[in-house]
Amino acid sequence: MEYVIVHNPRCSKSRQTLELLQSKGVEPKILEYLKEGVNERFLHETMKALGKRPKEVVRTKEQEFKELNLDMEDDNAVIKAMVAHPKIIERPIVIKGESAVIGRPPENVLELI
Repeated sequence: MEYVIVHNPRCSKSRQTLELLQSKGVEPKILEYLKEGVNERFLHETMKALGKRPKEVVRTKEQEFKELNLDMEDDNAVIKAMVAHPKIIERPIVIKGESAVIGRPPENVLELI
């Protein structure tokens, strides 16, 4: 089964998570979400795999987030904001099939291996 990492190479936790996966023999497909973007369907599927609501996967300290003035209880609005402003998506996220975890701390990904 393929692994996917929603990755920002400039983020130390994201790099550590990728290195941890590789040290365990896992070569995930790397989705550089800030370059490639993500769509609503992908994010809905990812939230389902994480077992989380979109508001739980937002980087609320980002300036971009603060400027959005989002209704955090409106899952669709949060997803749309994540598509338009991918910088507000928590990272890294590692997905394996219908399961996913946030790599904060990076050791969280061990539960997928």
